[in-house]
Amino acid sequence: MSTTEHEPQLALADTVTARGHGPVVDAPGTPAARPLRAWQNAALERYFDPARDEPADFLVTATPGAGKTTFALALARRLLDSRRVDRIVVVAPTDHLRTQWAEAAHRAGVELDPTMTNAVGPVRPDMKGYVTTYAQVAGHPMLHRARATAKRSLVIMDEIHHAGDGLSWGDAVFEAFGDARRRLSLTGTPFRTKTDERIPFVNYVDDDSPESEGGLRSSADYGYGYKEALADGVVRPVVFAAYTGVSRWRNSAGEVVAASLTDATTKSVESLAWKTALDPRGDWVPHVIAAMGERLDHLREHGMHDAAGLVLASDQEDARAYAKIVQRVTGEKPALILSDDPKASQKISEFARSDQRFAVCVRMISEGVDVPRAACLAWMTSYRTPLFFAQAVGRVVRSRVPGESATVFLPAVRPLLALAAAMESDRNHVIPPPASVSSDEVDEGGLDLLPPPEREPGGPKEYEALEAQAEFAHVLHGGKALTGGDLPQVSVDEQDYLGLPGLLSPEQTAALLHQRDAEIRKRTATPRHVEDAAPTEDAEPEQEDATWHTAAVLRKEIHGLVGRVAAGRQMPHASVYSKLRAAVPGPPSASASVDVLRARRDHLLSMV
Repeated sequence: MSTTEHEPQLALADTVTARGHGPVVDAPGTPAARPLRAWQNAALERYFDPARDEPADFLVTATPGAGKTTFALALARRLLDSRRVDRIVVVAPTDHLRTQWAEAAHRAGVELDPTMTNAVGPVRPDMKGYVTTYAQVAGHPMLHRARATAKRSLVIMDEIHHAGDGLSWGDAVFEAFGDARRRLSLTGTPFRTKTDERIPFVNYVDDDSPESEGGLRSSADYGYGYKEALADGVVRPVVFAAYTGVSRWRNSAGEVVAASLTDATTKSVESLAWKTALDPRGDWVPHVIAAMGERLDHLREHGMHDAAGLVLASDQEDARAYAKIVQRVTGEKPALILSDDPKASQKISEFARSDQRFAVCVRMISEGVDVPRAACLAWMTSYRTPLFFAQAVGRVVRSRVPGESATVFLPAVRPLLALAAAMESDRNHVIPPPASVSSDEVDEGGLDLLPPPEREPGGPKEYEALEAQAEFAHVLHGGKALTGGDLPQVSVDEQDYLGLPGLLSPEQTAALLHQRDAEIRKRTATPRHVEDAAPTEDAEPEQEDATWHTAAVLRKEIHGLVGRVAAGRQMPHASVYSKLRAAVPGPPSASASVDVLRARRDHLLSMV
């Protein structure tokens, strides 16, 4: 269908702001929509290009933090308002992102249900669609096919590379949505795949990079990278602070081995040195957490009053240990966010709205999760793929006001330095490094990225971490490692370090981190005693006035009232539900509208 058919007139702003914002897409009677950024409007223009038919499939690659969700919902609103589609289906990687999508859709005037399960049949009539996960789609693809074809549907697949996470997931996505009217795929960065493992609905080109080994790379219909986002002020500039140190461990022969993170001679030695540094029983982790705590202190004192830091762990065991270290070193209990915690989504939302300084988390926080006040990231994980690195760093680069910057604290190992250097390369197209920088270049050649170090079976007989010391290595800037060791001391007046971009030069930043490193080592070597205790539970969050929230509360009330009626009248629960359905007709509670649920609740109250 061409865009000339029944094209609606959109309410557009007359100006473009200095930060790359453009037209406002809004409609009467809906929550106020945020102004669209220039790239979002350009992507919409590409989608509705009158020179070609509107696409059944469209892939957008936009750097993390740029606003893929806002773009997708603007497109959804335009398609709904022009009657091109009647239903929106969003497929997200995690349960928390289902809630996040539904809340964002509500603000855009599109009601989506994030609570539907595979046990529920039809979509509720007062909803424009629903949000599900790739795992749910794989569990019952034909159910989702029926929902997506019952009405003309736009299927939005968030972080589409997850369709390749399981051997059957790609097949399930194709089976479920192959006949949907339109499909929009989103990803934060181009991704690679093998020639025989193509993800449905994605176009590919041959990948000629050295590490691809003849594979394929995704090809977007519209791309918006970190370089462009930085130039537009959409994302914050990132400073990478690398920390080295000597690790000591005992190998399977009982020999004690010592190696520096920076100077490891082989990949296997580097892997074990890295693994030992991340061991929560050593001094490397407390040292880096203390450095990040100081960074947060200065951010909060100089303009970013709610700045927060994320500690990214490899697994849940380490995350719990790191949470205790944060409490011990800083005196504050962090939010502990674990994927197997039923309150994980609630805790993420609470942390995003709170004034809490630290959150310790595992992989679920790295992708799509929106915590705009997060400005620091401590890389305490062995993950090192380019896609994961970009997604995780994306959690701290979302720009709110001009002048904010992000800091990533990471081990000074070659795989991570290579990934950081790639982002620095993009940054330098926008913010060129000063010509006076004279430090040695970071070696980017021949970086054979290591596999993530895994816990070795057999316990201490195979490998036993003994200790690890941390030491500031350098600030990565302009592709160069600035150590700060040979530079003049930074004065007290200059110690608002790493504040607004340009407040201190990269050389001064490196000098100040180097200068403070010894102070941090002394403090973390003799930490004050704090009882090991899990972070405290936070208060229940306030619910937004969204219809899916209301429906969930009503269903819970109805369930409780049915129990009271059944007990009072000595009737089976099933009989009470049957009488309730007869008195207030309509679909089962899981699919009923808010109005029907309210009527059933009121009827039950009259029976109590």
